[in-house]
Formats: sequence, C-alpha cells, structure tokens
Amino acid sequence: MKLKPTMQLEKAGQIVEIALQHGRDAGLLPLTVVVLDAGGRIVACKSEDGSGILRFDVALGKAWGALGMGMSSRLLRDRLSQRPVFQNALAAASDGRFVPVPGGVLIEDDDGFTIGAVGISGDTSEKDEYCAISAVRVAGLSPEPAEVDPDWQGSSLSDKPD
Repeated sequence: MKLKPTMQLEKAGQIVEIALQHGRDAGLLPLTVVVLDAGGRIVACKSEDGSGILRFDVALGKAWGALGMGMSSRLLRDRLSQRPVFQNALAAASDGRFVPVPGGVLIEDDDGFTIGAVGISGDTSEKDEYCAISAVRVAGLSPEPAEVDPDWQGSSLSDKPD
C-alpha cells in the first residue's frame, strides 16, 4: 500500500454527497458517511436525519480498519472470518476503530496511491459498500474494491423476503 496524504476537502465532500444521493436513489435507510485522509484524519462526514447514533462509529470503524490494514473492509471480513482471535486483537489495538464488514473502501488516486478511505453505515453492509464504491468512482477516483458485490441489492436487514 502506497500512501500520499492528498485527500482534499472538496473531493471528500463530493464523495459524501454522491454517496448520500446514491443511497436516496436506491431507497436505502438513512446513512452516515465518513471520509478519512491517508493519515486517518476525518476530512468530511455527514449523517442523514434518522441515522442511528452508533452509525458514525461504525462508518469510522469501517474506513479506519480498511485504511489501517491496507484493504477493503469486505476483504478484511473475508480473510479474517476464520480468525476471530486476530479480529479481536485488531479491534483492541485500534481502540475499537476496526469494523471488518463491507462498507469501508480505500480511495486511490490516478497514480495508484491510497489517499484515504470512505466508510458508510446505515443499511446492510453490502448496500453501504455499493454507495461507497459508486461515490468514489463518480468523484473521479479509484475505489478498492473496484467492483460492488453483485448481490448488493438482495441484502436485507429484515427476516422477511423483500
């Protein structure tokens, strides 16, 4: 992972606004979006009306974990699903700022440098990740992972079929 702290406020703000719009267009539950620079500092953040009070911490944890480990939170989930002791160690080492579920996406510039991360929480993790990946791409940057989960629309917080 190559780091270059160049996440500009304007670009971070675009990512937040685009992610929220994608969420509205898809009919998602209220979202919280956090954009960090390569050093883990918050550059931009918004929570929609009705987004739960823990959503900020979850969104931050998704972005922080992705940035801290150098891979998307989806990949972290996949790689660590059979390693709960290591997951707990990472959560402890990061003072709880480690949430290894989809929705934490690395942001890369045209040169392939990681310049930050976006974390989203509010709906299912797959839907959160869809908004993050789409927003980074529309803002003219490269998301990691590059593609959304092909079944993101089928994920649900309900036990009832859609």
